[in-house]
Amino acid sequence: MSTRTYSDVVADPYDPPPLSFSDKDDRTIEVRTYDGTDEELEALVEMYDSFDPSDRAQGIPPGREDRIRDWLDNILDGDCLNVIAWDGDEVAGHATLVPDGDAYELAIFVHQTYQRAGIGTRLIKALLGHGRVSGVEKVWLTVERWNRAAVGLYQNVGFETSDAESFELEMTIRLTEPSE
Repeated sequence: MSTRTYSDVVADPYDPPPLSFSDKDDRTIEVRTYDGTDEELEALVEMYDSFDPSDRAQGIPPGREDRIRDWLDNILDGDCLNVIAWDGDEVAGHATLVPDGDAYELAIFVHQTYQRAGIGTRLIKALLGHGRVSGVEKVWLTVERWNRAAVGLYQNVGFETSDAESFELEMTIRLTEPSE
């Protein structure tokens, strides 16, 4: 058990994938769960390989293709939940829930050519919807406190700050009623 605090209030419902929407740049974006095909893996590797180094936080995503593949091997396994935002055959973003004790840690990445178009919000909501229907009760994340855009995004989706003791904020959300 962790010492993280979670609200007693369950978050609003979120629609699980698949879903489709037009982003602020009028691109049709589809959010789907990761299906494990080689094509999806290669598209993710391609997105992360061209990821802007200045958008990396806390050492992820890794910067070299071999490290990207090793990292993806870990987060695309059966215990993690993954959703991908697609613009046709191109990956616009990826979000994952990684099991961590009695909760899941959230990580999200939107490629720099797709940022500030509303994709991150939709991607997180779809991931949380996928998590809820998959039985996830609690989710947490860390974000660098100076990253106001990300903090605002997480608050807008329903996350609350649970720890602000360091240069990072820890934020949490409850997706379902506490299990007995």
